[in-house]
Amino acid sequence: MAEPGLIADLSYRDYDGPLLPPTHRWWVIARLGVRLAFRKRAYWVVTALSSWYYLVMMAVLFFFEQAAQSAPGPRAEAGFEAFLQRIVWKDQFLHGFGFAQLLYLIAALMLGAGAIANDNRSKALLVILSKPCDKRDYLAGKWVGVFLPLFTMMLLPPLVFFLYGAFSYRGYGFLDNPWFFPKFLLVIAAAAAVHTSLVIGVSSLFDQGRLAGATYAGVYFLSNFFTQLMVFAWLASQGFREGRFRAMRGESPFSAYVDKLYYFSVDGLLIGLCKAILGTDGSPQFGMPSPIQPVPAPPLLPTLAVAVALSAAFVALAWSRIRAVEVVR
Repeated sequence: MAEPGLIADLSYRDYDGPLLPPTHRWWVIARLGVRLAFRKRAYWVVTALSSWYYLVMMAVLFFFEQAAQSAPGPRAEAGFEAFLQRIVWKDQFLHGFGFAQLLYLIAALMLGAGAIANDNRSKALLVILSKPCDKRDYLAGKWVGVFLPLFTMMLLPPLVFFLYGAFSYRGYGFLDNPWFFPKFLLVIAAAAAVHTSLVIGVSSLFDQGRLAGATYAGVYFLSNFFTQLMVFAWLASQGFREGRFRAMRGESPFSAYVDKLYYFSVDGLLIGLCKAILGTDGSPQFGMPSPIQPVPAPPLLPTLAVAVALSAAFVALAWSRIRAVEVVR
């Protein structure tokens, strides 16, 4: 009990208990980011919306299966089996990943746009870095705090679809290649890492999360506009005759460049990485026949090298911007 008239010493200087090495300081910051993300209702709404392709695909499979079982005779069953034979199962994960790109962007902005920017605005770095916490702990904690919720959001919908397919269609080739889902997990991890690195780097440039989010969204959409332009160029390179597309690869001057320029965006890079890791050029959605030939997959090693280099550059940018005291020149 403190003596009357004296101020009690509430600091840690008189602590004589056990001291543990501060090896998990980054996890304290990361855990706070994960906890805040999982408490946001919008996070779970975006996660549910990102599963729309898988839900529609399951509905299509269920409808065709019920139609085959209710129709009399073996003809309907044969038609359903022919439909399943046209489906490339790993491409359904590619389509689900591709159609969810915009929602992945929204989640990345929601989780990471203000990760460092808001700390810059509140001058929190002056407090955080004055404690036994250095730039490595801070940056690693912020990065992991965005990466883990983003990876979880990308993982849940395809995981549900994989379990559905594994139990329902393993006799129709769903599990013929048991390595395609572990490869897809690598795709998800790579995509989450790229988004996390980019949004963390952009966030470090601003002192307002809204400005950081608008900047990253602007870069994403401007580069995505270029990708969509390459889609039209790819269709033109295939040719259009009598109302039908016909493959003319090699006959058009576009074809030598379009399949490479198509991946020159954040959206295109991630889709190209997915194609390269899964080892597929893609196929029509929902197993429906289509005369349009997909853009071929890029080579794996150069695509992976670009993704790693781009992520490292933005992480290095964030590292250079994290400082406790602003230097006035």
